[in-house]
Amino acid sequence: MAFIPTPLNLPPYPFRITLKDEQHFIFDEVRKKHLVLTPEEWVRQHFIHYLIKEKKFPRSLIQIEGGLSLNNLQKRTDIVIFNTSGERIMVIECKAPSVKISQNVFDQASRYNSVHKAKWLVVTNGLKHCYAQIDHLASSFLFFEELPEYGGL
Repeated sequence: MAFIPTPLNLPPYPFRITLKDEQHFIFDEVRKKHLVLTPEEWVRQHFIHYLIKEKKFPRSLIQIEGGLSLNNLQKRTDIVIFNTSGERIMVIECKAPSVKISQNVFDQASRYNSVHKAKWLVVTNGLKHCYAQIDHLASSFLFFEELPEYGGL
């Protein structure tokens, strides 16, 4: 099965993609392992590189696919960003390019963040990116066109 990458609304990066037993894999530089290359993983790997290379996020403060418990169900958060004090400051939900960024998708990410209480919420399908700063006390969102660099959060 040939992997045909969808061009994304993110800079291109030199990924290490391999083929084994007719399955494509992409090397995750944060987790240091090869992962099955799905459309969602294609977006996740692009966004991780974007965070590190363009927005200066420290690689060591990025957690990928961390578990969480929500309404007695085990879920996973695509990407969580921490500050140097170990506090969660950003939750990122990645979807395949074919998945429209809708209110339902944003609500799903918000539910995950209700556990983490991060002050930033990002939802992306690689084509469209939604950046929101959250005021948890007022239960309000402030949306941004661009994601600030790590030092400006």
